[in-house]
Amino acid sequence: MGDILAGDGEVPKLPIPGKRNILITSALPYVNNVPHLGNIIGCVLSADVFARYCRLRGYNAIYICGTDEYGTATETKALQENCTPKEICDRYHTIHRDVYNWFNISFDEFGRTSTPQQTEVCQTIFKKLMENKFLSENTMQQLYCDTCQKFLADRLVEGTCPNKTCNYDSARGDQCESCSKLLNPTELINPRCKVCVSSPCIRDTNHLFLELPLLEGKLEEYIKKMSVSGSWSQNAIQATNAWLKTGLKQRCITRDLKWGVPVPHERFNDKVFYVWFDAPIGYVSITSCYTPEWEKWWKNPENVELYQFMGKDNVPFHTVMFPCTLLGTSENWTLMKTISVTEYLNYEGGKFSKSKGVGVFGNDAQDTNIPVEVWRYYLLTNRPEVSDTLFTWTDLQAKLNTELLNNLGNFINRVLSFIAKDPDSRAGRGSGYNSIIPDAPGAEKHLLSKTLGDKIGTYVEQYVEAMEKVKLKQGLKIAMSISGEGNVYLQESKFWRLYREDLPSCSIVMKTSVGVVYLLACLLEPFMPSFSTQVLKQLSFPHQVSLCDEKGDVEKAKRPWEMIPSGHRIGTPVPLFKELRDEEVELLRERFAGSQADRADREK
Repeated sequence: MGDILAGDGEVPKLPIPGKRNILITSALPYVNNVPHLGNIIGCVLSADVFARYCRLRGYNAIYICGTDEYGTATETKALQENCTPKEICDRYHTIHRDVYNWFNISFDEFGRTSTPQQTEVCQTIFKKLMENKFLSENTMQQLYCDTCQKFLADRLVEGTCPNKTCNYDSARGDQCESCSKLLNPTELINPRCKVCVSSPCIRDTNHLFLELPLLEGKLEEYIKKMSVSGSWSQNAIQATNAWLKTGLKQRCITRDLKWGVPVPHERFNDKVFYVWFDAPIGYVSITSCYTPEWEKWWKNPENVELYQFMGKDNVPFHTVMFPCTLLGTSENWTLMKTISVTEYLNYEGGKFSKSKGVGVFGNDAQDTNIPVEVWRYYLLTNRPEVSDTLFTWTDLQAKLNTELLNNLGNFINRVLSFIAKDPDSRAGRGSGYNSIIPDAPGAEKHLLSKTLGDKIGTYVEQYVEAMEKVKLKQGLKIAMSISGEGNVYLQESKFWRLYREDLPSCSIVMKTSVGVVYLLACLLEPFMPSFSTQVLKQLSFPHQVSLCDEKGDVEKAKRPWEMIPSGHRIGTPVPLFKELRDEEVELLRERFAGSQADRADREK
């Protein structure tokens, strides 16, 4: 699997009996804006790391994602930009695709929800729910704008949040951005139409509802079992329990809109499905674009494990709404096993905001001259797993200069540069191996190397344990600890002196160290794939990494001197990271201060 999106030209993978089959999704990014760094770490990058880890381990895994394209937000954006919703979706789908491509996100399929497949799957599920009597008709009160002469969908309304401890004055009709409370538009205090800013009135309108109370028993049984076996993150359990505690209520699944999946019902054919009903179904329809045999993934719970990645504001839709939708069909769906939820990444003391254009966006990152592996590393070490974290330029600088340059890059460059030296040249001062990996008999009896091997073996076991539980930040920290151990090993061995005084021992140290370099390329591939590619190129080793139990890779980590064969010729070592200086950081901070609109004014 390359780093390019959607395996064009590749034969689609299907579940393999007897193998570990893992289906990975990340929350579908909404298509009406450019994703910022908080969006990227919140779903697509985190899921990518896990997907790459699964492939590294030899599991049969696919990673499905795409743009979420229906609903009010797209209609609103189209109104603002005086074009059709489809034109908005086409434009922003390409922008998203390009951003993720630059970030080396290795989707097996990156699709979209405005497809005929989405309509087909969505309407089929709806009909099953209707047959099984889990849908009901009801009249509800909705805000109507006399000026615009239409019912206002949730996101076309803003007002003050009714939550007394919040009172945020720009809460949306479906959810308050400030306190994350889910809302109905009629609950807002002093609501206003987002298009014309006038005050809407309340009118009756008929809609279809998913009868969540009738599915509560089945849902609780599923949550009780899966939250334990799937090791759900604490924030996911808390958000789900908050919904269950108050008792599930009917949930409206239709909207008075034009842009969406049409409702196949004679009395509601002027309406479309609510985006939160149809968006999670997008995982299924995008898989059906990947392979016509999609049911082998989605209706195969005995053989497929479903892992889903998202930000904390998406949790109830994936732990309550979507499972209830599937359970209500009475079909044998593959339900989510593990949910990995991130809190928010904030920007320099404020919040990232798509609507206000605050923070660093995916296309901005490409224009900073900071390599993609540095961005990936920084975001993953800063992944907000249990509480909100903060992006700052000085923190990015410190992690690059200290951890990547001085620790990781320094270790790899010292090892490869020493091996590459010409032992006969004056410049080499009579040291080096002319780029050939030396033979190292008796390495297992060399105390310093044996001690290092034992430590590394333990670290690799801990790495696997952390990654299996989707503790990505911990997995990365463990991998970087191995680099630190490598630097200590080089210093303690005094290899430069050994070369003159005890060449056989020096050869053991170098063969062991170059094995650690290869191991780091393997362990860090899920986090920094382009870094691994560069290391493998410098090692002149096949461009593939592996950590499979079947091949004994985990066990072999205890004997790093066996990783690369004697007589192998390495490539040309070059520094892997470049220092980020104070003046560069200051320029970046100034450049990205304020909103995107402020920046545009400054440029003018």
